[in-house]
Amino acid sequence: MEKRVIVQVDHVTKAYQRGSTLVPVLMDITLSIEEGAFLALMGPSGSGKSTLLNLIAGIDKVDSGTITIGGVDITTLTETELAAWRATNVGFIFQFYNLIPVLTAFENVELPLLLTGLSRAERRRHAELALAVVNLTERMDHRPSQLSGGEQQRVAIARAVVTDPTILVADEPTGDLDRVSAEEVLGLMDRLNRESGKTIIMVTHDPRAAEKAHSMRHLEKGFLNDVSP
Repeated sequence: MEKRVIVQVDHVTKAYQRGSTLVPVLMDITLSIEEGAFLALMGPSGSGKSTLLNLIAGIDKVDSGTITIGGVDITTLTETELAAWRATNVGFIFQFYNLIPVLTAFENVELPLLLTGLSRAERRRHAELALAVVNLTERMDHRPSQLSGGEQQRVAIARAVVTDPTILVADEPTGDLDRVSAEEVLGLMDRLNRESGKTIIMVTHDPRAAEKAHSMRHLEKGFLNDVSP
């Protein structure tokens, strides 16, 4: 059965103001991502990878063009509408985890659920299930300072998937990890993609990380190159 396109980027441009100069970052980007894909975005620093990821995630807004996620044109949404859309449709995995130090692993994972209408019991069930998926049930009462870098990133992944989002976006998810921890995190992302059908868009400099993806696209000076084998 043919998979549906879950992310459609059409003729997107983006530039940033630096002093009196307008610096172009993305030029006429068009990209289709199918449901259940695992895509790696690669390219040198300053190529626009993270900018494109942030636009797809609804963190930033396009200058021109459209981005449609799961049938919703997010470029037409207000800031309030975008915030509500992100809360249920996007799971974020960052290089530096972005966990709240004073909260336990469980409380960090539960955080996105506080924006939903779930009861406390339902939130607990969802958070415990997400932590079980990343094999951290025994560490759920530990704070980030009591966890290794790899464990912190697994907590971040649990937090990203706890709302069952439409897409997972990962910005250099292994950039702050040693090789063993990086392999564990990439293996977990691969499993989420294969077994749970999660659509993952990952920005990475690391060729080993990119090898886990099903497809790669390269950004170079704001232009998106053809698919790499």
